[in-house]
Amino acid sequence: MNHTDTVTTVLVANRGEIARRVFASCRRAGLGTVAVFSDADAGSPHIAEADAAVRLPGTAPADTYLRGEAIIAAARAAGADAIHPGYGFLSENAEFARAVLDAGLTWIGPGPDSIARMGSKVEAKKIMADAGVPVLAELDPAAVTEADLPVLIKASAGGGGRGMRVVRDLAELPDQLAAARREAQSAFGDPTVFCERFLETGRHIEVQVLADRHGTVWAVGERECSIQRRHQKVVEEAPSPLVEATPGMRERLFAAARRAAQAIDYEGAGTVEFLATGASEATGNVTGASGATGNVTGASGATGNVTGASGATGNVTGVSEATGSSADGEFFFLEMNTRLQVEHPVTECTTGLDLVDLQLQVAAGARLEPEPPPASGHSIEVRLYAEDPAQDWRPQSGTVHRLALPGRVAAFEVLREPGLRLDSGVEDGSAVGVHYDPMLAKVISYAPTRGRAARMLATSLARAEVHGLRTNRDLLVNVLRHPEFLAGNTDTAFFDTHGLDTLAAPLADAGAESLSALAAALADAAAHRAAATVARGLPSGWRNLPSQPQVKRYEGDRGAHEVRYRLTRSGLIADDHPGVVLVAHTERRVVLAIDGVHRQFDVARYGDAVHVDSSLGPVRLRAIPRFVEPSAHVAAGSLLAPMPGSVIRIGAAVGDAVTAGQPVLWLEAMKMEHIVKAPTAGVLTELPVAVGTQVELGAVLAVVTPAESGEPSAPADIEE
Repeated sequence: MNHTDTVTTVLVANRGEIARRVFASCRRAGLGTVAVFSDADAGSPHIAEADAAVRLPGTAPADTYLRGEAIIAAARAAGADAIHPGYGFLSENAEFARAVLDAGLTWIGPGPDSIARMGSKVEAKKIMADAGVPVLAELDPAAVTEADLPVLIKASAGGGGRGMRVVRDLAELPDQLAAARREAQSAFGDPTVFCERFLETGRHIEVQVLADRHGTVWAVGERECSIQRRHQKVVEEAPSPLVEATPGMRERLFAAARRAAQAIDYEGAGTVEFLATGASEATGNVTGASGATGNVTGASGATGNVTGASGATGNVTGVSEATGSSADGEFFFLEMNTRLQVEHPVTECTTGLDLVDLQLQVAAGARLEPEPPPASGHSIEVRLYAEDPAQDWRPQSGTVHRLALPGRVAAFEVLREPGLRLDSGVEDGSAVGVHYDPMLAKVISYAPTRGRAARMLATSLARAEVHGLRTNRDLLVNVLRHPEFLAGNTDTAFFDTHGLDTLAAPLADAGAESLSALAAALADAAAHRAAATVARGLPSGWRNLPSQPQVKRYEGDRGAHEVRYRLTRSGLIADDHPGVVLVAHTERRVVLAIDGVHRQFDVARYGDAVHVDSSLGPVRLRAIPRFVEPSAHVAAGSLLAPMPGSVIRIGAAVGDAVTAGQPVLWLEAMKMEHIVKAPTAGVLTELPVAVGTQVELGAVLAVVTPAESGEPSAPADIEE
């Protein structure tokens, strides 16, 4: 660690929300800021917030944010004397940290040796086991057998779900290993992966640690991050409901986390992650460094085996202080993140600490107090992603037209009173591309109790204006309002247990969507009248004599809507909504009286996309044109791109016979691989793309002519 207290300007070696978060603390500390950006991020808000910005030519992470030498050169060019890595990209790269120090710059993070020791998850587990921290044993991918299944493939050099695959069929292991290695190489610059037994259920608990160079190690607080998709966290909270309900568990967790930090002479902010079992259902033995074998039962009661390298059966070696009996809630070391975590705001809000500011102070040689401040209240964070959960979490790209929460919302601030915080990397009009993670924002609530924090967050999200891309907003609200979540019964199988189709259902029911379509039609009519050059004061479609109704058509999540209405001297007459009274309408706002209750509908239109926000729930519609261009039609059997991306592999050639479900090509988008499969058996008759082709959403990737003439083709299948 470069020992200096003369830092004046900090370069953040990251992008988007991460860079903006670090900049906020730097500004509060009176430090100058420098941004770096790729060509794909040329319009990113984080550039405008920095005092200076340096371009990293290219778009792919490997050409930009993963090029340590380019980032150090940018720091020198802009006059920065310190580098903060943020989280992700090079934040856990020991060689980069060492290069920063060798360049005479201050590295705001743990020492290179500490990073290196935790950089390999395989080696990290050995170190932790020797330090008395319970671990799950790793498996050599080449030695995995049928008896080991299911297994989880993990990238040794990174996290965030990149390079992670669950394998339940041994025949799939080679292809999944290859895909995981490609993802790991793309995301972290290191293709190394390993396997471990996959536990179907469990609780993901992590402890925030902070250590100075004078020997003080804080366990600041724990977080629970059990609700995940694709092994990536979606909902995080502090404190953990499981730990709160399990006597003595917090003390044992904190002791294990401090031992982990001390074992590698840690300095700065970091997180020790554990997989925990439910307090009431936990059974069996723990696997320690000796390679012991035992059973672990997760919170829901499902049992999975935990096998060590030697295959011996027994209890844990040297972890008596870290774990208790099964009734007390057991936990196992997963990994140590030698960086700040995405979910650090919930710890900040419950402790009052600015963790980034503390990173800056520790890097300058400051001494921590003997004990951290006590935690109070409850904080919940959700990650708002540009993705479609109902379509297997398919990532989205395009323009964020509007992102706004109701009421007073803090940005990148530590909440000390009940309220909401929004940490976002996008603004209205921002473009979301295919090169990086699709997270739009983190929305955080803080309140005296968990129930109030969940209610505040759910209500704010439900009433938020989220326009443009399809997001996981409805899913987040449904989770926050779910009885099992409110009861604290969460685990890593939450989506499987409670049904993704149910949790991802739109907040607005069919009746609300129909009313929203009526409001959209009335707002559209008001817009036409406002733009009219003559008779502007007359209602749209007005006639002296009775006439046919106005007709507008929309497509929504609940189906198609044909809105038929007339605006008469006596008011609104809507065919499917008898008794609904039009109170007021403009091109942006419609007020309807429904059974005597006035409801306000806010309407925003972007091309043929229409967003209607009301207390009945947010509605997303597509206006259907009266006449369809012939060019809009595509040939039957066409495989359309489900998202923008790059073709990285092709599995068949023109003229080949293909079977239904056979992989035809692979796309890479947002650092994940996606397989596009044949929708039906037939012959591949068109393939207008090649490896390296960049494709847009809806582009024709291939055409499969069905084996039987005239047989209709289903839509192309896709999987990650």
